[in-house]
Amino acid sequence: MSEADPILMRAQVTEPGLVPAGDAPALPLGEEGLDRHTRRDLLKEEMAIAKQFQGGTMWPYAVAAFGCFAVWLSFFPLAIAGQLNLALAFVLSCVFAVGGYVTSHEAMHSNIGRPGEKTRWLNEAVGAVSTIPIVFPFSMARIMHLEHHYHCNDPVKDPDYSDEAPNALMAWYKTWYNRQPGVDGSIHHYKRILAEMGTPEAARALKETMVLQLVFMAVLFAMAWSGYAIEAALIWWLPRHIALSYIRFYLSWAPHHPREGKTGRYEQANFFKSRLGHVMSMAMETHLIHHLYPGIPNHRTRAAYFALKPILEKRGVDCSAL
Repeated sequence: MSEADPILMRAQVTEPGLVPAGDAPALPLGEEGLDRHTRRDLLKEEMAIAKQFQGGTMWPYAVAAFGCFAVWLSFFPLAIAGQLNLALAFVLSCVFAVGGYVTSHEAMHSNIGRPGEKTRWLNEAVGAVSTIPIVFPFSMARIMHLEHHYHCNDPVKDPDYSDEAPNALMAWYKTWYNRQPGVDGSIHHYKRILAEMGTPEAARALKETMVLQLVFMAVLFAMAWSGYAIEAALIWWLPRHIALSYIRFYLSWAPHHPREGKTGRYEQANFFKSRLGHVMSMAMETHLIHHLYPGIPNHRTRAAYFALKPILEKRGVDCSAL
């Protein structure tokens, strides 16, 4: 097999399996470097290990998605009926909004059900309900996330590049600033990329985004008009903004910083130690594993990391954080 083998060199695809995103050498490789035969052998070993963590039991993601969405939805009539602990509902709404992105993330990569499988409908349903609390339709979320994989850390084509910041404090600030009217933030990049794509799927995503945002504003207005402005703010408006900042910090900035020039297969994301721990950081401490093998479910990336760590270190990947 030659060094330019198209199977080993191709980019991540919409329905990724075990085929990695190319065999570009990691940086740095050390003074001696690795010849193509060594890289090929390491890649084969890497893929064999990764295969052990592909798939697995995925129904808990569906249970979590539908269960949390149902509870969150019940908060609205309960609040109007005066039967809701608003403080508890606020905390849970924040958890559901953040957690919903985790379940939708598996659906984005078709890890719950691939096209043609019997569970495909479940995959799409999980994705559809999971992102409603953050007012981000699944169609838009999937397109943008896959574009991030296709063009990771490209300053023009990566939809998430606008999250880049010199430090954590500035990164938290930008998660809020990029959502302000008139700012050339995430939504402007999304619209530009959709326009450049010009596909029916892109047009549908833009339309569904508009519809969901109108529903969001209509619910907030109706509840405020009826005397439930505080309830609306604490159940949907504020949890949404907190969740969006939390997601963009841990899913976008923390594992990819610094982004500039980091487009190689083994440098698209970093391993880091979160002060909040692996679970609270949405398993992003080992995010590079996801970029290498998106078919490995979120809850198995940490175990996959430790299994792959010796090989990654040979490829020159910095694994010192974990």
